[in-house]
Amino acid sequence: MSFATTDLCDEHADLLENGTLAVLPPVFRHFGMRQQFAGPAATLKVHEDNALVRATLETQGGGRVLVVDGGGSLRRALVGGQLGLLAQNNGWAGVLVDGCVRDSVELAHCDVGVMALATHPQRSAREGVGKRDVPVPIAGVIVRPGDWIYADADGVLVAAAKLA
Repeated sequence: MSFATTDLCDEHADLLENGTLAVLPPVFRHFGMRQQFAGPAATLKVHEDNALVRATLETQGGGRVLVVDGGGSLRRALVGGQLGLLAQNNGWAGVLVDGCVRDSVELAHCDVGVMALATHPQRSAREGVGKRDVPVPIAGVIVRPGDWIYADADGVLVAAAKLA
């Protein structure tokens, strides 16, 4: 799938106006090999605990984008090199983390899109606390399971449905 978020915004100004297409604030950085990725969202709400992130990335992604609401925490990493490989090997299009990642050099070699706020060397807890497949607030934008995520060098879009 080839697209540019700038073109999608221009072509779908009506959707931006009515709120079925939103642009995330420009706070996310690319860490994975893919600078452009898109797919339907699978959502997680966790706080400094990545057990559900691992469990989800161990399943077949089917071209989906895992959207992780880490509450914007900058205190621990929720995704690292091992999880980047899981995402790549299990067919995930990308992972968007409202929080931190680690092993950034390893992530850069994973053929998957990975975006997050920053890096942090400390790993997360692994207690399995969190919720899956729920609406999550990501940088002020609600992402629902099944929403479409479009990400490239210019930004991240959240659409209520796949854009033509």
